[in-house]
Amino acid sequence: MPNLLNTSSVLMCPHGGTVSAVSSNAQAKAGGDFIVRLSDTFSISGCPFNISGAPSPCTQVQWVVGATQTKAAGDFALTESSVGLCIGPTGPAGPVMINSTQPEASGL
Repeated sequence: MPNLLNTSSVLMCPHGGTVSAVSSNAQAKAGGDFIVRLSDTFSISGCPFNISGAPSPCTQVQWVVGATQTKAAGDFALTESSVGLCIGPTGPAGPVMINSTQPEASGL
């Protein structure tokens, strides 16, 4: 089973921008931090992507696939197998990269 993502998981856009999760989950933790869910907010900072010299940075993550059986605080959790798209001003700019997460809890 894939590990659950939490607020300390390291996520990046494909261009090197840093993803920050803001979770409204104040109940369920894994690895000492709150589990993140499909309904949480994921913002991106520091993305250097540009199109023809014009800045077009990734600004947020839109999750397409989350856990199918594991919920946290009433919503489906995210795992290291989840699929998210990094979104910029012109639309999707590539998949979110999950670099690390906690190893203590997993789910489907």
